[in-house]
Formats: sequence, structure tokens, C-alpha cells
Amino acid sequence: MAAATSSIAPPLSCPSLSSSLRSSKGTSFALPSISFVSSTSKSLRSLTATVPGNGTGSSLSARMVASSAVRAPVSLDFETSVFKKEKVSLAGYDEYIVRGGRDLFKHLPDAFKGVKQIGVIGWGSQGPAQAQNLRDSLVEAKSDIVVKIGLRKGSKSFEEARAVGFTEESGTLGDIWETISGSDLVLLLISDAAQADNYEKIFSHMKPNSILGLSHGFLLGHLQSMGLDFPKNISVVAVCPKGMGPSVRRLYVQGKEINGAGINASFAVHQDVDGRAADVALGWSVALGSPFTFATTLEQEYKSDIFGERGILLGAVHGIVESLFRRYTENGMSEDLAYKNTVECITGTISRTISTQGMLAVYNSLSEEGKKDFETAYSASFYPCMEILYECYEDVAAGSEIRSVVLAGRRFYDKEGLPAFPMGKIDQTRMWKVGERVRKSRPAGDLGPLYPFTAGVYVALMMAQIEILRKKGHSYSEIINESVIESVDSLNPFMHARGVSFMVDNCSTTARLGSRKWAPRFDYNLTQQALVAVDSGAPINKDLISNFFADPVHGAIEVCAQLRPTVDISVPEDADFVRPELRQSS
Repeated sequence: MAAATSSIAPPLSCPSLSSSLRSSKGTSFALPSISFVSSTSKSLRSLTATVPGNGTGSSLSARMVASSAVRAPVSLDFETSVFKKEKVSLAGYDEYIVRGGRDLFKHLPDAFKGVKQIGVIGWGSQGPAQAQNLRDSLVEAKSDIVVKIGLRKGSKSFEEARAVGFTEESGTLGDIWETISGSDLVLLLISDAAQADNYEKIFSHMKPNSILGLSHGFLLGHLQSMGLDFPKNISVVAVCPKGMGPSVRRLYVQGKEINGAGINASFAVHQDVDGRAADVALGWSVALGSPFTFATTLEQEYKSDIFGERGILLGAVHGIVESLFRRYTENGMSEDLAYKNTVECITGTISRTISTQGMLAVYNSLSEEGKKDFETAYSASFYPCMEILYECYEDVAAGSEIRSVVLAGRRFYDKEGLPAFPMGKIDQTRMWKVGERVRKSRPAGDLGPLYPFTAGVYVALMMAQIEILRKKGHSYSEIINESVIESVDSLNPFMHARGVSFMVDNCSTTARLGSRKWAPRFDYNLTQQALVAVDSGAPINKDLISNFFADPVHGAIEVCAQLRPTVDISVPEDADFVRPELRQSS
């Protein structure tokens, strides 16, 4: 997720949630010469799983309607005159990355050639993190480039910006419009809805030949929906950290002694008026502390990002834990144990295992009986999850989700004689109250149990999301970061510290809206289809399980894991990542 919070008009938003990969020296990037069978192999494409009594009419009888091979991702090569470009092979496809590190800060003045002031617009989730990381990195590089925060007049965020060293007296804090007009690089980190409502005024204040920097492609999607594009006299780039702003800052600070510690990012050059765009974008990413920067397009970014936060990053996780908690308690499990076997299991043990060893390690760590439960859950859940994910992706690609976010933002305020309808909280139901009790009594460092059935459902969800993005032509770097790394290395550790409901109530407006809309759909499909299939004794789909074992994504994840920094994100139980306007209102 890579949206940010608004200082123009509430509601604010935080980043599209993302994540960290850690770097190691001397790593070989060639995949081992192992033959993999894609999950779109012939056996899977012709697969039909039926529920007794239901015929083939339900989504459990879904077929993968696909070509004989995975759609090749768009070629995303790029040129840089400042940083070293490296080639990696992921599942047989060559991609190009720039490896980060503090030893590269000395190149920032060259990357930012022609930039005298970087305006960071907004102080929500990404704003504070990116502004401080940029400032600290430029100081270390002995650069005189000014990083200036631009906020709406009267914003309470002025106090928070001053508290971390940005001041009016030093010329590093000021009015939003003056900051935009005076900046050579404008990082627009306000909420998606605020961007949609204010883009014309923002564009009118930008200097000719300046550079607009985005950390989410939402604005492009909004413009496209109206048949518009960016002004032709500015460059447009994106750097999208694969994690929340607090993750971006926390790992940067934690890893000051670890070269390359931080949160991965994608970058895109949408428009380049003078040939500087790629180097500026890469400099921005390196300055944020990204250990691994990969290329994408602005369009591919917003599709995968908005889709991902409605899927495994937030919405789908919310839906499946609600469904499974209800099932476990109805079948006689105590509430505390049911919570541990759903939320704690996913955000703790499963996430740590996938982060360090991959999805197959989750399965391999189970007993023989546990493996049967995993396979039962995986087989029953894969297609019900895929059905919702497929619909969600197409809604995002068609612009429906973008339009929904814009309209929802306008309903937060009184208009047309109708009352305001801001988003309510979701943390008052029984499950989340149980979660508060469980966390209070949880021993320090406890990652929770590994419950096989929950693991099977969660991994099926992850693999279904990977398959949708693969079918839609996204690069493996983007697929792995949006579906795996951002989840297990950025979002889930914060959920483990504070609960899934806390994240749903405090992340970006776009993500919060998406979770509330799509979580009930995942809950419904699992309850009405997957769990019914299990209870009806539907046979395990052995071809589906075989394709999971042989999927090439496992090898690609292993390559990416070699690039993760050697420091794990530390999230204390009192970690404060509440969005500023929510903290102020409370």
C-alpha cells in the first residue's frame, strides 16, 4: 500500500502497506536449474472441484481460464547514470533492480542534480517517515538540498513536524502551496481522495520542468477514469515503499548500523521531460533506505497495490480470521485459543516462517496429521479466495474501486442535506475484545501457535493472489513484494503487536475502505463454500496441492529473500502508528 495521509482535507491516509527485504554481499542471483511446474499447468487448468449435492455450479467448480503458460510480465528495463543496475532472474524471467545501502548516499547529490528543494506534502503515514529519512540521508551525504514540509494552514500536524526538527525559521516547514511552488521535486503524500479533489490546484502551483513524486499510482487511475493525464511540462515519477510509513522509518532507524536495512520499494517513470527522472526516482528510493528497488509502471503499481490491500494485505486477512474464529468457537474451541489459532497464528508464526524460510516451510514443519489438515483447508479455500480476488482485481482495473474511494471520501462530510458518514471502528465486537485479553497475557516474543487448518487457508489465499497477479502480467518482483513481503515483513508484525482490527482502523483511507468492503466477501465465501466443502467431505484436490509444491514462485521468493536486510523490524506492543488526525480527534 502506498497511499499517504492528507494535510489538505481529512481523511488522511497512510501507505499502501509494504515491507522489508534485507541485503547480503556476494549473493548469486541466478536461480538454480530446477524445473518447476506452473500452477497454470494443464492438470490445474482442467481442474474441477465439486461439492457433493452442489453439482458444478459453485465457485468450487471454478476452472482457471488461461493460456497454456503464465503471461509474460511487461519488460521493465531502465537506464541510470548514477547507480548500478543489477539483473536478477525470478522464475525464469530477467528483471532489473538497484540494490540500496548507506554506502550509496554519497551519490545522492548526483542523483538529485538540479534539485534545490524537495517539498514533502502531507504529514500522515508516509510523510513523516519519508521526510525524516530523506533529510537524514542528505545530511549524511553532505548535501545542501532542503527538505521542506508543506501543510494546510491551521493543520495540527505543524506541531508534530516541529517536534522532529522541521521549522518555519529554518525554511523546512511551511504552507502547502508555497512549498509546492518553491520545490523542484514535489512528493505528494496526501490521501488518495485529497489528491483526486485537489490535483488541478496542485498542478497549477508546480514549476515548469519540476518533478512530481508519488508513492501510489492512485492519481493516475483517477485521471485515466476521466480521460485526463498529467501536465506535459513536468516529470512524473513514483517511489512506492512496500510497507507503512512507520515501517519505513522504524527499519531505517533500527538499521543505521546495518548497510541496506529498510523497506523495499518499487519505482516508476511515467513522464520524463528532461532525462533526469530515473536517477531522481532512484535517488529518492535509496535515500529512504530501500534495500532493493525494482521497476514497475504507475498503472501496474496502483492495480497491484489497491488490489493487494483488499486481498492478503488487509481485507482478506480480516475476512478469513473472522470466519475461522467463528467456526472454531462454534465447534467448541475456547475463545482465547480460537483467537490464537487464527490471528496470532497468521500474524506471528506463519508470517515469521514465510519471511525467513518461505511458504513450503510452513507445510514442512507440520506433523503428518497436520499436513492432511493443511491440504484439506488449502484445497477447499483456494478457488473461493480466487473468485473474490479475481473480481476485486477487475474492479480495480476498471476504475470502479478508485471511483468508490473518491465518492466515499466525499460522504465523510455533510452535503446535499445528508449527514456525514465517516468510517466507524470495527474493534468492539467479541473477537477483538478477546484479542485484547490475549495480547495482555501474551509472553514477550510469543509468536503464537501454528494451526494447520488456518495455515492452509492463509497460504491458499496467498497463492491465489499470486496467481491472479501473474495472470495479469505483473512482474515477479511486484508479485512477491505485494503478496508476500509487504504482508509478512511489514503489516503482519504490526497486526501481531496491536491486532488486525487496529490495523483496519488506522491504515490509509483507501485501504480502510477496501477492507470494510471486501473482508465480508472473503468471510462469506469461506463460510458458504470452503467450509461447507470440508464438512461435506469433499476430496482433497491432489493436483492443486501438487502444483503448490512445484510452483516457481518459491524459487523466486528465495532469490528475493537473499536481498532482505539482516535486521528484523521491531514492533513493541505500544507501537504508535495511529494516523495523526485520528490521534488528535481521540
